[in-house]
Parts: sequence; structure tokens; C-alpha cells
Amino acid sequence: MSAKPANFNGLHIRKWYVFEEETLAVESGPLADGEPLRKIVVAAAIANPHAGGFTEDFSAVIAESAALGEEFGRRLVGALAGRPAASYGKAAIVGVNGEYEHGNAFLTTEFANPIRKALGGAESWVPSTGKAGGPGTAIDIPLAHKDALYVRSHYDTVSVSFGDAPLPNEVVIAMAVATRGRLYSRLGGLTAEAAIGEDGLR
Repeated sequence: MSAKPANFNGLHIRKWYVFEEETLAVESGPLADGEPLRKIVVAAAIANPHAGGFTEDFSAVIAESAALGEEFGRRLVGALAGRPAASYGKAAIVGVNGEYEHGNAFLTTEFANPIRKALGGAESWVPSTGKAGGPGTAIDIPLAHKDALYVRSHYDTVSVSFGDAPLPNEVVIAMAVATRGRLYSRLGGLTAEAAIGEDGLR
């Protein structure tokens, strides 16, 4: 494990991040068809306990990620400030002394389930992506409807970068939510109302 002192359930977290964007109109000009689209990203720069080597056993990180997911859920709910989350996605950026798999170890079901619980509903699996890189690396986090994966109107991305992370022996773990689907989504397909019913929307 990392020699850096643990400050969160066996992990060393150097920094938390929260980003929010609010879209009021589509690129061609029309104002939002309803509420603006808000996308929120919560992320953490975490010391990578497996940096610099190969491991077969990720059980410690997977176990620790459950408490991490609870904290992500708490911070996401706080950032939403009473607004519902309609879609979500997750991502990892692994510093150059690590492997892509080191980031994936933080993003398993153990991490995601507490976030699902905090957001309410959240029956769908959480789309995920990742990459290796250094400070300032940009990543596009995929978004999909949290209760009905095949709702086409909610397929989206949010792009973020972190000016000082990840350092070579770190991973950045990020979770994104959006409050609605794309503005003026008009490609047809399954709707959220048809997929889960009006009473099921949260």
C-alpha cells in the first residue's frame, strides 16, 4: 500500500474537486426546452497503492472503495442542492506510474452502489471510461440515464481536466451526474416515461 498517510478509510486523498456546468441554449441558438441542463462532476486525487508494480490482488482497494462511494454520493447530493439526477457516469485517470487496471479497481460495483443509493432509483449500470495521463489530462465522462440505460435522449458526455492531477503515483476518480437529457433531444427512441413510468422518475 502507499507509504503516504491514510486520511480516508485506508486511502490517501490529496484533493477533492467539484465542477458544474449549466447549459441554457443549444449551439444553434434556441433557449432550453425546459430547465437548463446541469452537469456536475465530483472527483478525488488519490494515492495509487499499486503504482510502480504489478499486482494480481485488488481486494483491498475494492473494499476501500465502498466508503469512497458513500462519500462521493454525499458530495454529489450536496452539489445537486435538491435537484434530481437523471443520468450518470464514472471515470478514472491513472498517473503514469500506474496501470489502467489500477483505476478500474476503484470503479467496481462496491464503489457505485452507495452512489446509486444516495441518488435514488439508479437501476442502470454506470457507464465508465478511463485512461492514463498526467496533470491536465482531459477525459470525456460518458452519461446515460440512471434508471433506464436505453433512453437515447440522455446519452451525453461531460469533459473535465485537473490542472494538478494525477501525479505519477496517483489516480483521479471522477463521478458525473446530469439533471436532464440533452436540450432538444429529437432522435426518437425509448423515452424515460415509457421505460420507467411517470411515477418512477426521480
